[in-house]
Amino acid sequence: MGILERRQRQKEEVKNDIICTAWQMVKKEGWQALSIRKIADAIEYSVPVIYDHFENKDAILLEFSKKGFMILSAKIIEAKDRYKEPEEQIKAMADAYWNFAMDNKEHYQLMFGIGMPCCEISKAMPEQEKFRSLVLQPIDDVIKKSGRTDINSCLKYHTFWSVMHGLISIKIIGNSAIDEELNKMVLDDAIAGFIKNLS
Repeated sequence: MGILERRQRQKEEVKNDIICTAWQMVKKEGWQALSIRKIADAIEYSVPVIYDHFENKDAILLEFSKKGFMILSAKIIEAKDRYKEPEEQIKAMADAYWNFAMDNKEHYQLMFGIGMPCCEISKAMPEQEKFRSLVLQPIDDVIKKSGRTDINSCLKYHTFWSVMHGLISIKIIGNSAIDEELNKMVLDDAIAGFIKNLS
């Protein structure tokens, strides 16, 4: 292995150490506690070494957010591909979205700015547009199947996302008055009504 290859491998190892350490901090203390200084101290490197790999904390957050959207898109595709009928696809995608959010709360909070200062992360991600396209396609299919011309698919996509995001946000923030089973029943009812409204 040449010197350049060795340096590149070492650089990738340091970057991976930064990401792994940052993720451990987030899991333990939350997004708000993450800082370049804390990461540097934890991996026993100087702050400039961190800046050699990431321009700032937002660049690290962007890495995590991109990963979250890639995981979410994979889950959505897997759920959608299990069904032929677009109505069933929408229901399966809603369930996959819900399960992703419940199983990956740290990613979800970052991806959608729940409980953290809003940042420009979402504007910098083609992964978010891929997610939008995945959800929009079966909505379009149901509308075409119904023959209705009075429905705006873009508006319905935002309705779908608002229902999902609203219920998940309530759950993540921790409204103890709504138990998990009831929250999922509300989701199922909302999605059933949403699909019926498209037909």
